Amino acid sequence: MTRSNDLFQQARQTMPGGISHRYRWRLPNPLYVTRAQGAHKWDADGNRYIDYKMGAASQMMGHCHPEITAALQAQAGEAIFAADCNPIEVDWSRKICDMVPSVDQVRFTASGTESTMLAIRIARAFTGRDRILRVDGHYHGWHDHVMKGAKAGSDVPPSLGVPDAIAALTDICPPDAALLNSMLGSGKYAAVLVEASGANYGAVPMAQEILTAAQSAAHANGSLLILDEIITGFRWSPGGRQALAGVTPDLTTMAKIVTGGMPGGAVGGTAKVMAMLDPSVTTRGHTPGVLHQGTFNGAPIVAVAGSVMMDLLADGSAQAHADRIAADIRAGVNALFAKHGIEGLCYGESSTFHLWFGPHNGSMNDISASAIRSPVPKLVTALQDALNRNGVDLMSAMSAVTSAVHNDDDVADTLAAFDRALPEIPAALEAR
Repeated sequence: MTRSNDLFQQARQTMPGGISHRYRWRLPNPLYVTRAQGAHKWDADGNRYIDYKMGAASQMMGHCHPEITAALQAQAGEAIFAADCNPIEVDWSRKICDMVPSVDQVRFTASGTESTMLAIRIARAFTGRDRILRVDGHYHGWHDHVMKGAKAGSDVPPSLGVPDAIAALTDICPPDAALLNSMLGSGKYAAVLVEASGANYGAVPMAQEILTAAQSAAHANGSLLILDEIITGFRWSPGGRQALAGVTPDLTTMAKIVTGGMPGGAVGGTAKVMAMLDPSVTTRGHTPGVLHQGTFNGAPIVAVAGSVMMDLLADGSAQAHADRIAADIRAGVNALFAKHGIEGLCYGESSTFHLWFGPHNGSMNDISASAIRSPVPKLVTALQDALNRNGVDLMSAMSAVTSAVHNDDDVADTLAAFDRALPEIPAALEAR
């Protein structure tokens, strides 16, 4: 019995399923990571992996970056959390506002899910409308208001416990500019909520025109555009994907990188919209218009990591390096698909790469979101197991992110791992 399996058996006695996140479930046992440094991590059995999970895309500068680690250690000796305002959050918020084009003001939260929850509440309060429009298959966290539409191709929440009355307040639209324009034209929506990269950090590619169409249609019909940059924020560019797209959302949700890889999140937006949170402003008899608390919002131990991360990413060089590494992996994996006679495609934007096994025309444009997001389970397991045996761990078996510290040696070792892994999965490919 391995140490990891032993830990799993213990965990199943005290934690539902033995896990604290749905997608960490795996048989015969999940990975139990005991150490992570730079682009690598080690499990409880001493196995080393080139990591393309990177803390669920939060560790843009690599695990345990020395400047972030030093800042955390110094702050831990001063104040971890005191339930008061702190000077670090002031500096941190200024850096975010300076980097993200649409953001005049920021409110910190304790997670990315809380950020989208708060953004929806602000939009409803600001517009006086209850209904939300969202794009099919885009992911915005696990709270009740964004469950409907989270599973591509379905308008049924993929979880029990979501009241019908809540689900009824959300409408789903495919990623189609004309349909978005038509639905927003009804004038009944508080906001349209869009994942900036397309569903699941670009696993389902999205045409640029969707963002511009969502912005223009929302503004023409009194709705707000909420842009989900939980993963894309500070990764696609110092100003997120919106800076590259030339889109100016009313509200932007952020997490992961914005907090320096620490737990937390943020909502940023225009001063007019963010005034709904200002205790000095009364709106329709409420002061502030939107009530929002959160014990650990802007905690100094989080703020210091986020502030250092903003400095490290401000000039865009880290993002450019991560983008180049991802592009090299995409090209290399596609060459290996050809070498092994496998019908498949490695694709992605920025510092991501995604895997598709099956027919294609050189792009993912004609492949449905539901097909992309529903790979054959046996294929997923076979690929994940084969890559892990060869020292590589992806974010979700079919998707991955790079960082500023992955290097050419990591690329070479990763492609060698794919070269060894791909022939191990023919049975799973046949199941498709």
